[in-house]
Amino acid sequence: MNSRLLWCVVALTGLVVGLPAAPVRAQIALVASPSGPVPAGPYLVVDAATGETLLERNAGAFWYPASLTKLMTIYVVFEDLKSGRLTLSTPVPFSDYARSMPPSKLGVAAGQTITVEQALQALVARSANDVATALGELVAGSTPAFAHRMTETAARLGMSGSQFRNANGLPDASQMTTARDMAVLAVALVKDFPQYYGFFHTQEFMLGKMRVGPGIKFLELYAPYADGMKTGFICASGFNIVGSAVRDGRRLIAVAFGFRRADLRDEFIVRLLDEAFSLKTGGNRPKVWQLRNGEGGPGTIFPLNECGGIHYDMPGDAAWLGTYPDWKSARHAYDNGQAELVKLGVTRLGKEWILPVTLNKVTHQAAIIADLEPEAAQKLCADYQQRKLFCQVKKPADFVSPFSGYWR
Repeated sequence: MNSRLLWCVVALTGLVVGLPAAPVRAQIALVASPSGPVPAGPYLVVDAATGETLLERNAGAFWYPASLTKLMTIYVVFEDLKSGRLTLSTPVPFSDYARSMPPSKLGVAAGQTITVEQALQALVARSANDVATALGELVAGSTPAFAHRMTETAARLGMSGSQFRNANGLPDASQMTTARDMAVLAVALVKDFPQYYGFFHTQEFMLGKMRVGPGIKFLELYAPYADGMKTGFICASGFNIVGSAVRDGRRLIAVAFGFRRADLRDEFIVRLLDEAFSLKTGGNRPKVWQLRNGEGGPGTIFPLNECGGIHYDMPGDAAWLGTYPDWKSARHAYDNGQAELVKLGVTRLGKEWILPVTLNKVTHQAAIIADLEPEAAQKLCADYQQRKLFCQVKKPADFVSPFSGYWR
């Protein structure tokens, strides 16, 4: 991937689940993936030591932060730990209001407590909305008071395009940020709190007998360089990520917004960081704080009828390996297909897509290897058909709800 990763610009608008429709243009463009272009929002990569902007597109466009909000929640808690107002063993009580937050959550009963240390781990490993709310109430007494402190802190850090209304990132039309601002916040977390930065490595932890996790996939996908940060999703924002990686003693911070799938987002940020680490700029590019906020408006990516629904939005071809009475059988067929791709010498395997198909109130599961390069899909199905086994190559446009064509 290089500077040509921007293929073209398209405008996408729609309704926002949990938010009013925003009469603004979404900052969406097509970016490269191994099997074709995919729609994405703003992105940015900065050098954490110098603030130099290495790669960027629409970094000042307003965007709903979703659970990236919790990075600011964590920053404020780190401030109170550093000042001594909190300790890692301070109890965090759960009010009825905190308990009422929708998932992701820990599910701690009202009146019970966990420690600040456990709360920070839960924000990273589970993105727990109830925990973020409880921390905000502990620090400031209420969600509005904590949100006020978050916004004041953002202004002090130079995050001129950010406003916060809650601690967890659940939908609020007034809560917004920019890729530029999230990069500024991430750099501040690294520089201001080296003694606490290790919390961002959390993949899982034990809370009593409950295993909490797993953490963000980015840590695994970009090992050994990735060392933490956060993901987030609401319908209004799509799938977002802030990631930090250290390579050859150099730390880069990457921000990517507005993907329609988590796996495409993760694949993109890995490739984006690879490109950024390879650049030789001499420090001549603009610093992140020199970028302007405010171009465009909040991006409304997922229309109401798409968010949370079943839809195929990957660019590659797919291999349909048949439809089975249950998920376990379909997954077994998928696993066999991936193993066959390896035997055939295919180096880039596809993605799992077990599609529920309903006919006459009976639901079966279609086994599909998705997002394959066209040559790989053709090669696999030719091999299956030669052995008198079922396999059909499908194009992205072939996947149309209610998917009745995938019943057999």
